[in-house]
Amino acid sequence: MNRKTVIVAEIGTSHSGNFEKAVKLMDTAIEAGADAVKFQWVYADEILHPDTGYVNLPGGKVRLYDRFKELEVEPEFFKKCLDYAHSKNTAFMCSPFGLKSLKELLEINPDYIKIASPELNHIPLLKSLADYRRNVKCIPAVISSGVSKIEDIEKAVSILGTQNLTLLHCITFYPAPEEQYNLKLIKTLSDRFKIDTGVSDHSLDPVLVPCLSVSQGAAMIEKHITLSRLTDGLDDPVALTGEQFALMCHTVHQSEAVMRHYGTALGEKEIIRQLSEEHGLERITAILGDGIKKLAPAEEANYGRTNRSLHYLNSLKKGHVIRAEDIAVLRTEKVLTPGIHPDFLEKVTGLKLSQDVTGGDGVQKEHFEFFQ
Repeated sequence: MNRKTVIVAEIGTSHSGNFEKAVKLMDTAIEAGADAVKFQWVYADEILHPDTGYVNLPGGKVRLYDRFKELEVEPEFFKKCLDYAHSKNTAFMCSPFGLKSLKELLEINPDYIKIASPELNHIPLLKSLADYRRNVKCIPAVISSGVSKIEDIEKAVSILGTQNLTLLHCITFYPAPEEQYNLKLIKTLSDRFKIDTGVSDHSLDPVLVPCLSVSQGAAMIEKHITLSRLTDGLDDPVALTGEQFALMCHTVHQSEAVMRHYGTALGEKEIIRQLSEEHGLERITAILGDGIKKLAPAEEANYGRTNRSLHYLNSLKKGHVIRAEDIAVLRTEKVLTPGIHPDFLEKVTGLKLSQDVTGGDGVQKEHFEFFQ
């Protein structure tokens, strides 16, 4: 193994819209050893309906929609972050969450586009990115596969194509239990899709999942970073501090050295042996799992809620003919009912409602007079 694993520091929205804080986070990540810094281009309306429910934060209970609204910034913010990262010879990665944020992100020419796990089935978003990669520039794309089934990954890869595509195995739960990570999936997915595969790690330990991922051939490791776990960022409680992130980078590079020295098969055994001495073989074996793609127990209840489905934007009366502006591809999240798959977006447009519906409701086939 001679390839270097790309280490991505997920800043996300921990900057709280403050560029000076974003610079501190980038500096912390870069000094710790990150190869890329990653942000999230948030527009609340692209992510969820205002009535999706509440989230508990250190400052108290707030509407999740309002929290996302607070995280919106002007496009120039991300251009400044990209320029700063490049001034430090660090790659810039960012996640869009809809067609508007994707368009604006592409305009600043990032080094990577990241499709987050909840957007793995955002079909319009995937198709728009695929069109750009096919007709303008095959910009490197990264997709995460948390709270997904194998058919969801297959669909996304078939849309985006395999060129310049990296797949990250992930568990969409915060914090994710290390023992549920099933890291043998890195090899399984890489072999199946013939693309670079790595891990997006939401566990709290800075060493176990990252180092075992290297033993499984991870091409990329992504982990959240924060200035403090006590601040009110949505992901700060499960992020690594700069010191912890530096420890992760150091041990990842140590694991890479083991793989280079021993070779793939023996290197894997040596990393497992070393970690087993400290953490026990039973725990290490559990973290590696069986390599069969399935929902982790921690995320099973989230399937259909954190990923995308069709929702009504406003309350509508029986007999109304659905227009494109009546529905959106949104996360269900807290209290709403999931709708049908985004694949049905175009099919639903033009159909007549057979009953009244409430804004925020998930779109259901039985809501229409004729649905074939």
